[in-house]
Amino acid sequence: MTLIDPDTGLDPLDFEVTKNLAAVPAAQREEILANPGFGTRFTDHMVDICWSVRGGWHRPRVTPYGPLSLDPASAVLHYGQEVFEGIKAYRHADGSIHTFRPDQNGRRLQRSARRLALPELPVEYFVQSLRELVTVDKDWVPSGPDQSLYLRPFMFAKEAFLGVRPAHKVGYYVIASPAGSYFTGGVDPVTIWLSEDYARAGKGGTGAAKTGGNYAASLLPQSEAYENECDQVVFLDEHRNVEELGGMNIVFVHKDGTVVTPMSPSILEGITRNSILQLAEDRGHKIEGRPVSLEEWREGVASGDIVEVFACGTAAVITPIGGLKGRDFYEEQPAGDLALSLREELTDIQYGRREDKHGWLVRLDA
Repeated sequence: MTLIDPDTGLDPLDFEVTKNLAAVPAAQREEILANPGFGTRFTDHMVDICWSVRGGWHRPRVTPYGPLSLDPASAVLHYGQEVFEGIKAYRHADGSIHTFRPDQNGRRLQRSARRLALPELPVEYFVQSLRELVTVDKDWVPSGPDQSLYLRPFMFAKEAFLGVRPAHKVGYYVIASPAGSYFTGGVDPVTIWLSEDYARAGKGGTGAAKTGGNYAASLLPQSEAYENECDQVVFLDEHRNVEELGGMNIVFVHKDGTVVTPMSPSILEGITRNSILQLAEDRGHKIEGRPVSLEEWREGVASGDIVEVFACGTAAVITPIGGLKGRDFYEEQPAGDLALSLREELTDIQYGRREDKHGWLVRLDA
């Protein structure tokens, strides 16, 4: 008999687990974990849950990691109906494994799914899917400095048809990859390329959803950034307000201690960003989420009103911005202590080295 959760009214999913008989040998796995890189090697298993109009969420499984079989007419291949998330699992000193604010990732996945006309996975099922995968692949969670297991939940339209409407069949999956530092330079300051010819999102578009199309649209300007010897690209909206980087939010620190971050309906709400803002507020900093124009940014740096600029996101955590480069200018960005101090505090919480005063950690292996 399955017991219904009294808080949610939902049955926990009963996962069928099929072990990978061709799992990576322990010695080879340890070699991978010694230098995992980022997003290049994957664990032995993955989560697979189906959804249909008639059956709802059903057939939850943990299966061996491997290729997916798709009909060439699958809707995702033609209409891009797809969303995803990014979240990490951290091994603490006592060997336990925790993740960070998974309820927030689950809610963001729901918002993204709603915008892409996909079914909304209950948050409780989202968290359970992470726990099921980590339980099976717990040996893949590294223990080195700044290492973690990067979890990638994603959902896409599987129904085979050619027609512009929401798909009636959808697949939800979770894969995992041991991860080191996102940038090869660690937390060294990065140089940002200002994209003036391309937009990441527009009013009423999908900018606030975590969907592949947004990232596909950023690849050409990101290539332009590389061609101009920059690490990342920053986008503007139609009013020349700062939006975000290709995969991170941006934060400005003012000399009076005010911490400002661009916010608009077309910016993806960052869970790392929100956590950092909370920690800054705990320290007494005034927090502002509002439009920030390019002119305000450049003039603030020139006048000394802006004393620090940094980027933040799940993959990179926090990275100082050391330079802003455009077609006809290069401007050094001021260096400060707040970014790295907040990064240390946040990662200390995530790795269990500091008290979790906000109850953000959720244990996955218990």
